Amino acid sequence: MLDSLFAHPRRVFGAIALICAGMLAFGILYLQNVVGLEPCPMCIVQRYALIVVGVFAALAAFSKGPAGWRLWGILGVAMAAFGAFTAARQSWLQWNPPEFATCGRDLFGMIESFPLQRAIPMIFKGAGDCSAVDWTFLGGTIANWSFIWFSIFIVTILVTLLKLPARRGGVMPA
Repeated sequence: MLDSLFAHPRRVFGAIALICAGMLAFGILYLQNVVGLEPCPMCIVQRYALIVVGVFAALAAFSKGPAGWRLWGILGVAMAAFGAFTAARQSWLQWNPPEFATCGRDLFGMIESFPLQRAIPMIFKGAGDCSAVDWTFLGGTIANWSFIWFSIFIVTILVTLLKLPARRGGVMPA
């Protein structure tokens, strides 16, 4: 069954794009607007990474051949790896919270107040709000679930790209 799915790269990339859109809708519409959770700087970085993965997957889904699938797929893997790294770092902060938890500036406040070369390390250092666990599902935090989904996207895209025929190979089904 999986072989038939991976035989249609456009469908795989389309599914990833839809899953990304669904996750964004869940995070923004439900967790932020209904539950009332405010995203921390690392959550915002993960949200942007998810948006970019979804856009790259959509571009790959609209591509008509292996060259486009490879380009957008590799870019999607790179961005998903960045998102997974950010989620893993936040998970680590949640499991090992800093001794003195203080709420730092939000992402935009950091970028406005500091040069980018200082703001980026501050984001990954995390603040007290980045180590807070405000919501869980089946024992996993939002950061844990983000890491799992970014990892699933990486593996799925890589398997899809590995199943593509060689560059000189035959015609791929849509």
